[in-house]
Amino acid sequence: MKRMLLAAVIAVTTSVAAQQPSPRNDLPQPYRTTRDWGELPAGMKWPAVTAVEPAPDGSIYVVARCFENSCAGRTEPPILKYDKAGKLLATFGQGMFVFPHGATVDREGNLWVTDARGATGKGHQVFKFSPAGKVLMTLGKAGVAGSGPDLFDQPTDVVIAPNGDIFVTDSHRTTNGPPAMNNRVVKFTRDGTFVKQWGRKGSGRGELSEPHTIAIDSRGRLFVGDRENNRIQIFDQDGTFLDEWRQFGRPSGIFITRDDTIYVADSESGPDTGAGELPGIKKGIRIGSARDGSVTAFIEDMESTRAEHSGAEGVGVDADGNVYGAVVRRQMLERHVRR
Repeated sequence: MKRMLLAAVIAVTTSVAAQQPSPRNDLPQPYRTTRDWGELPAGMKWPAVTAVEPAPDGSIYVVARCFENSCAGRTEPPILKYDKAGKLLATFGQGMFVFPHGATVDREGNLWVTDARGATGKGHQVFKFSPAGKVLMTLGKAGVAGSGPDLFDQPTDVVIAPNGDIFVTDSHRTTNGPPAMNNRVVKFTRDGTFVKQWGRKGSGRGELSEPHTIAIDSRGRLFVGDRENNRIQIFDQDGTFLDEWRQFGRPSGIFITRDDTIYVADSESGPDTGAGELPGIKKGIRIGSARDGSVTAFIEDMESTRAEHSGAEGVGVDADGNVYGAVVRRQMLERHVRR
């Protein structure tokens, strides 16, 4: 009986993925796009934008790389806090980061940000900030890359479970250095105590190749953007593999709203440059359901067929349903408003 039940569950959870084995380019695009939202500090231009995270109080955090594509040696703020109209409320994090990457906001409104490179005694860490910008917790050791329970090598993203448990995806692809040490998800308790890790380099079930983003749905399932494998892998909070979805493209960023609408930023599909991209698939943000895997809309990138990795890497959605794209190569913030 148990075997029959397990087989039925597996059949149901994989049915939609089987029906949609590849992402589509021809879905409805029910948004209009603007690129003039959000005031900047005097004298600052948009650098590479990496994450946009709405907070429970309606404010919106934008995480960016200070100047062009790095914060190393820069004085510009990497964290910009806005009201919903785009008025700049606060900035913080100056001098703390090398390569700010992924972010999330927990239920108490605290902002968590990863630093995905190391240099001059900084980087390879995860920071927890209060809404006022005070550092409340730090995971990892500044400037030290590693694979142990207290070290990271280029952590890419972080998400917080309702009970406060912390999940970090670790590592990033390197282009001018040694291969990343880790391809894993690391779990900590709410006070930062290491619990476990899972994942290793590979393309099989539960294996990872550049876990670039992580999100959590209303059931507590973890959605990991397994970018170099062109798929999302779904796990429970103990690391048990549940499913894989390929219909959302090559995932750089994932955002799941409270009603389980899922937004997946695909910034790398298109011509295969040698990194295993999906030929013929356009870059953009695909929107669907985290409950059944259906895909219902597509916000096409302005350079959706360009060979360079040009689309939004990070994605966030505010309480009004506005979708924000964090664009790295073109160094801009996009805001998509439903028509």
